[in-house]
Amino acid sequence: MVASGQGRIGIALSGGPDSLALLLLAVAAFPGDVAAATVDHRLRPESAAEAAAAAAACHRLGVPHQILAVTLPRGGSVQARARAARYAALTSWATAEGIAMLLTGHHADDQAETLMMRLLRGSGVAGLAGIRPHIALSESLMLCRPLLGWRRAELAAIVAAAGLQPVADPSNSDERFDRARMRRQLADTAWIDPVALARSAAALAEADDALEILAHDLAAERLATGDGWAQLRPDGVPPALLRRLVARGLRHVAPDAAPRGDQLGSLIEQLRTGATVTLAGVLCSGGESWRFQPEPPRRG
Repeated sequence: MVASGQGRIGIALSGGPDSLALLLLAVAAFPGDVAAATVDHRLRPESAAEAAAAAAACHRLGVPHQILAVTLPRGGSVQARARAARYAALTSWATAEGIAMLLTGHHADDQAETLMMRLLRGSGVAGLAGIRPHIALSESLMLCRPLLGWRRAELAAIVAAAGLQPVADPSNSDERFDRARMRRQLADTAWIDPVALARSAAALAEADDALEILAHDLAAERLATGDGWAQLRPDGVPPALLRRLVARGLRHVAPDAAPRGDQLGSLIEQLRTGATVTLAGVLCSGGESWRFQPEPPRRG
């Protein structure tokens, strides 16, 4: 687990076995310093009852609890929209409650599934780093995942020993979703060790952090920026660092730009030929130096 420091610890509690085990461990480690919240996505008729069951478990343990009902926007992946809405709601709750550290129940099996899925998508170092053990959600809130070294079965055993009944989310076994299919494949493949995969993801996360430090230092001499523009000298920059510098240039012009690795690769190939292309609302011009500026408004 993690040290609490000042203030309370927030638990993202779905009511499933992983988050219930996290709740039990947190209460044992930091009695009186734990609060929990359950996000009700309202995607299934059972969700309200499941949130109420999570609230009942917290009441039994003497943990303050709040149910956060959200409405998902239209479009895109249901799981991606649910995740964005969930973290937005949890961030607002934690900020209002003065909580500086939010914990989730992600574990080694989750990490193994993530790594395998991203391998199959051809992800680079940043993607293969998988689920990070801690990231900043805001200036005042840190998201921590202290159970990445634990197995799913170990957490389920903790919940069973405490006499708690976890809820079962049917989407976890719904093979319309990539993660559920990968979960079944890993369960059926005995020679794959999820803990070893989780260690590999941790090593890749360290490599990604090192590359970020190098890219930060290199940007100081290679990436010039001004009001609404950025200019990059790409000559001699290794590909792994060049992708990061290009991403920095895009984000300087369009802060919400989040191109995928394959999009960055395609953009770099075109810029090397001197082409001018647009990506994420940014006009990108190639040549000896690469310039990034806002895409001009389209004619009606």
